[in-house]
Amino acid sequence: MASISNEPEREHRDEEESGANEDEDTGAQVAPIVRLEEVAVTTGEEDEDTLLDLKSKMYRFDKDGSQWKERGAGTVKFLKHRESGKIRLVMRQSKTLKICANHLVTSGMSVQEHAGNDKSCVWHARDFSDGELKDELFCIRFASVENCKAFMQKFKEVAESEEEKEESKDASDAAGLLEKLTVEEKETKEKAVEKEENKKCEAVEENKTEESVPST
Repeated sequence: MASISNEPEREHRDEEESGANEDEDTGAQVAPIVRLEEVAVTTGEEDEDTLLDLKSKMYRFDKDGSQWKERGAGTVKFLKHRESGKIRLVMRQSKTLKICANHLVTSGMSVQEHAGNDKSCVWHARDFSDGELKDELFCIRFASVENCKAFMQKFKEVAESEEEKEESKDASDAAGLLEKLTVEEKETKEKAVEKEENKKCEAVEENKTEESVPST
């Protein structure tokens, strides 16, 4: 009786296995119903070279609440534009790519270690991450002291190089102004000499005219 009752189960299993094998051996190729096209994602960093990028967590000081507020965790970068040469600091959140900080590093800017934490540092900047320029106080924290020092060193290097550029530009502008003044002074002297020569020539002509008039 036991062998009879088990037989249909075995036959049923054989049918399922046979059907499964038939499905596997069909070799049919089904074309996708919807074809997805690749979409190029632009970040605005295509014309810039990365000078430094480090994993970190960014904070912004909330003046109204008098407390630090987290902006997000991600990668902070120093980016140099290939044409203008300007360098900016940009940080995006890792998952959403939302901008946490976006500002130029200019002369006069400074960064310093956060009191009581050698893995963090703070600085002021005119930031544009929210679509408008705002004065912000930032704090950034790294996983190691070495990364924090590397960030601070690069920040200082960029700020100093921008200061040198401004000093060089000021010197160049001053030299240009002096050259212009020298040229103008030379032209003024030349005009004065020419005017004096013209007066002498006019005087000589007048004398000749007087001499040529017959006496009565």
